[in-house]
Amino acid sequence: MVEFEAIRQLIGEILQLGDRIRGFGPDSPLLGSIPEFDSMAVVTLLNALEEQFGIEVADDEISAETFETFGRVHDFVCAKLAAA
Repeated sequence: MVEFEAIRQLIGEILQLGDRIRGFGPDSPLLGSIPEFDSMAVVTLLNALEEQFGIEVADDEISAETFETFGRVHDFVCAKLAAA
């Protein structure tokens, strides 16, 4: 299982959030709440998740709900790893 902290740190690095990342928990909103999280950031995050965790994300698995909160991203990665 992937630790939430690993996902939070990865998102923080991609979005260059610096110390702001400490204030985000699993229920913290992501999509639509953090200006840095735009469509390009979504693509970058997906690529980073695939590379770092060795998962493959199909186009039909991508939805707004997946990126709704930090915890949803974490849950998505954990589910992908469990299915592998």
